[in-house]
Order: sequence, then C-alpha cells, then structure tokens
Amino acid sequence: MTEIHKGLAGVVVDTTAISSVDPESNSLLYRGYPVDQLAERCVFEEVAYLLWNGELPNADELAAFQGRGRSQRTLPDPVVDAVLALPTTCHPMDVVRTAVSVIGAHDPTAEDPSREANLAKSIRLLAQVPGVVALDQRRRRGQDPIPARDDLKFAENIFWMTFGEVPDPVVVKAFEVSLVLYAEHSFNASTFTARVIASTLSDLHSAVTGAVGALKGPLHGGANEAVMATFAEIGSADQAAAWLDAEIAAKRKVMGFGHRVYKHGDSRVPTMRAWLGRLIEHYDRQDLLDLYVALEDAMTARTGILPNLDYPTGPVYHLMGFDTPTFTPLFAAARVVGWTAHVMEQLASNSLIRPLSSYDGPARRDMT
Repeated sequence: MTEIHKGLAGVVVDTTAISSVDPESNSLLYRGYPVDQLAERCVFEEVAYLLWNGELPNADELAAFQGRGRSQRTLPDPVVDAVLALPTTCHPMDVVRTAVSVIGAHDPTAEDPSREANLAKSIRLLAQVPGVVALDQRRRRGQDPIPARDDLKFAENIFWMTFGEVPDPVVVKAFEVSLVLYAEHSFNASTFTARVIASTLSDLHSAVTGAVGALKGPLHGGANEAVMATFAEIGSADQAAAWLDAEIAAKRKVMGFGHRVYKHGDSRVPTMRAWLGRLIEHYDRQDLLDLYVALEDAMTARTGILPNLDYPTGPVYHLMGFDTPTFTPLFAAARVVGWTAHVMEQLASNSLIRPLSSYDGPARRDMT
C-alpha cells in the first residue's frame, strides 16, 4: 500500500544552502549563522545580502547594496494606480499580490532568467513592496501617500512612508528584528510555492506572486493578524483561561501556537519576545503583556503547545501602530528576500517539481 504523506509532512524534496534548523540547538540558521545573532547585530540589508549572496557584506559591499535598493524605492506610477484602483474591501495581501504582478509586467527584464537579472529584480521588489504596504494602509485611512526617502535605512523608511515619522530607535530596532526573523524559513508553504512555480521556468515575479497568495492563508502568514483578533476577543488577562477552555472544547485551532518544524518551541520566539518586552515598557502597556502571558501559560498548561513567531510579532506590530490587516503584508515585505533567494537557487539546478498522487476515486467504468 502506498504511504501517503499528507501535506508532504516529513518529505525531503531537495537540498538548499539558504537556511536550516539545527537539530542539536533547535535554532534557525541563515547560511550557517544563527538568526538570533543576525537579528541583534545586523541591519536588515546585511541579512538580505547574506541570503542572496551566501556571505555577509563588508562595509563597501553593504554601502553599494544599500545604494542600489534605496535608489529604487519610489513606486512606478502604474503600480500606484493599480493599488489605488483596488477596493478597500479586499484584503491587503490581495493588494500586495496585484502590485507584484504589475511590477513584473512593467519590468523590461521580466523574462530574463539569468541570475544577474533575477538578483536585480529581487532588489527592486524588496525596495518597492514596502511602499505598496505603506500606501495601502494610508489609503484605507483616507490619508495621502508619503514618498520614500533614500536617506533612511530599510526599516526606518517603512515607518516614514506609513506614518510620516521615524519612531524612537528601540521601536525601529524591534521592527528590524522582526523583519530579520521573518526573512526566510526553508521550504515553508509560500517558499515551496515559489519554487514549484520557478521549476516550470516561469518568471520570478510569477513565483513571488504565487508565494504571496500562499502567505495570505491563516495557517501560514495570516496567523500574526489572528493573534490580535484573539486578544481583542478575550479582552483581558483574567478571561484568557476561560476563553481557551471554550476554544479547546469546540476543537478550534488557536492561532499563533505550534509549528510544523519545531517540536520543542519556535527558536525565533525568545528573540522577538524580548523585544516585545522592551516595547511594552516603551509604550507602558503592561495590560497587553499580561494578556499575552496569561494565554501562553494557559495554552502550555492545557496542551503543551508552544508559541510560534507570529504570537509575539502580532502585538509588536500592534504597539507600533500598524493596522492589523497590514501585519501579513509586512511579513511579505521581509519574506521577499527568502522567496527570491529560493527562486534563484531552484533555477541554478532545476528539476520540474511534479509529485504523484494515490487515486482513491471510483474504479474504471465505461459509459453505456
């Protein structure tokens, strides 16, 4: 009898040199570097360079790399027009998905599959997707767009385009840490989607568009949004245990907990949790931390299931002032790096990804 691996669980389909989870330390590694070290010591552009090129940049390489990205932050008019034409009733991830397609449609090198061309397209996407996210949040609030600035770092510029100001350094650093932690995670659902599309020799923008669609799902990227919806439903820390008991009795999934890869807790959580604590102090929101801890403690006591990265990141983005539907687009703005790194790796040694299935429908039957 054919063994079925639902969801491809436990199936190793290819090799990758981009990231891995070290089984001994249970830690996520980017090109061999522990991601918690990168998050604390590097700016986001350094990590992007590492994931795309295999090594961390020196000072000159970083300056040149930052210059390439910063010079392309301004959204082309067709992209702005496409975003503004979409209804505000659609999800912000629909906006990101559409914008990536429009960026690709206007790219004169869109069909060039060379690594050089794909790296240039990747840099351009990384530079412009944050502008799409910021523009979309502002239009939903009835606010005018704010142009990008080329004198700001990646994380700083997102705040500027979204809110018209750059917050205190502790807030910027917390945001940058989240972007680093979100940048890459091996063959997750959206990255695997990108690799499948790339394996057909489709273009990079098509692969990223498909990845955005996969990330939209609440079982993947949408969990950080769901965490804040959960907090709003619970209301306060003293209600967390009773709320959870009702969810468990109804056999409903509690978002922000559990992970397909980590069996002893998501290794990225302690880093993001520490920065959440700093922001709780900065914004004087002990009530939010109390609720966070109460639900985590109740979940651990009742199920033994531990938080994943989305659990601390949701309240972090909330404290920063981002609208909840913008959380997953922010995830996408960071994961552009991982997606495109995998597209380029897939194409460097390509084989069409085409799994088999086990048929369980009706036996052959002839028409009479």
